[in-house]
Amino acid sequence: MDAIAGAGSYPFAIAALVLVGLVVVELVAMLIGMSVSAFVDHGLPGHAVEGHADHGVLGAWMSWLNAGGVPLLVLIMIWLACFAVAGFAIQGVAQSIAGTLPTIIASVGALVVAAPTTRTLSRWTARIIPREETSVVSQADFIGLTGTVTLGPLDQGKPGRVRIRDRHGNIHVLQTKGAGDHVIAQGGTVLIVDRANGVFEAIPAPAELGADHSSGRGATRP
Repeated sequence: MDAIAGAGSYPFAIAALVLVGLVVVELVAMLIGMSVSAFVDHGLPGHAVEGHADHGVLGAWMSWLNAGGVPLLVLIMIWLACFAVAGFAIQGVAQSIAGTLPTIIASVGALVVAAPTTRTLSRWTARIIPREETSVVSQADFIGLTGTVTLGPLDQGKPGRVRIRDRHGNIHVLQTKGAGDHVIAQGGTVLIVDRANGVFEAIPAPAELGADHSSGRGATRP
């Protein structure tokens, strides 16, 4: 507790508290059918999907840092965790040897450690978490694939979520509505048939395609 409250550890304690706050907000949002991560990626001007920022020095830096292509909010969480852990570790080692380092020196050291660590962890994280629809795969490539409704039912109102697997084996979660007058219950298997205004449309998957929805294959493209 003293390490957290120590004068030289304030930046790392703040980073840890912000991280906890973001996790809590995201969990609460998920419980009510929303996603703060999706809002950050798709709803804020100036931010591109999957961490591909604007061109220039900042864009090049973000591209290097977010090598795994994880959502921006996830990248921020990873960086906060790396910065906090690195900072506490640096101060802990310093205290055991000679005494607490000045805050600015410890912070610079934590930044140096956090950058490559964040890059590595973002690559690992991208392999295991489902991603919202992404520009890495063409949006048209999702049409004709089958998937499972993870947040529903799908109707003509507020979009739900459909989990699919693309041709590369990557998992994506798409904002989706029911096409026409279809109403599809949560857990149902669907066929993605169209996309309009940033939202995909789906129909119940034909019986011959339903058994193969986990692989994302078996659908004939419209």
